[in-house]
Amino acid sequence: MENQLFPVFFKLNRLRVLVVGGGNIGLEKANAILQNCAESNISIVSLDFLPELEDIARHYPNVELIRKPFSCGDLLGKDLVIAATNDKTLNYTVWEKAKGAKVLINVADTPELCDFYLGSIVQKGNLKIAISTNGKSPTVAKRLKQVLQEAIPDTLDEVLQKLHIIRDKLKGDFAAKVKQLNNITDVLVKPEKEDA
Repeated sequence: MENQLFPVFFKLNRLRVLVVGGGNIGLEKANAILQNCAESNISIVSLDFLPELEDIARHYPNVELIRKPFSCGDLLGKDLVIAATNDKTLNYTVWEKAKGAKVLINVADTPELCDFYLGSIVQKGNLKIAISTNGKSPTVAKRLKQVLQEAIPDTLDEVLQKLHIIRDKLKGDFAAKVKQLNNITDVLVKPEKEDA
């Protein structure tokens, strides 16, 4: 079956995220979130925390470490949950409680228990591209990320800024503005003519 995921970009500075797990997996997920939005509101629940997570909490005021076992109450007010432990039974319990609380959940390395995936991200300024293999091969997603990171010029963000200014100055209804922007950006996709 082909990939039927619907790509979405969350405004993490407006949401409350719970990460269950203070080890390497929790660290990886917290870093991924913060790399995309440094203002993310993250609560991390665990009995123990890696020193790197403690360092993150010192540097990011919106990251809270809660040293205790996971409980249902940890889900109150949360919008997204990531079960990030190496304990499959605990991860399953977190999944059950999140589903009961109607909170979207990602269970690390368990695609069948995920409402969403954390894809590979390519970012050039305001351009952000998420890559998903539908959980089939994170390695392929990682390689595609490397290819796109190298292929997309860093100057593309400057182009985006200028197009934003142009868009704000265009006159007419939505359809007219789309037509004008399509004409302006056509140069980005037309192949260059070779000299005869």
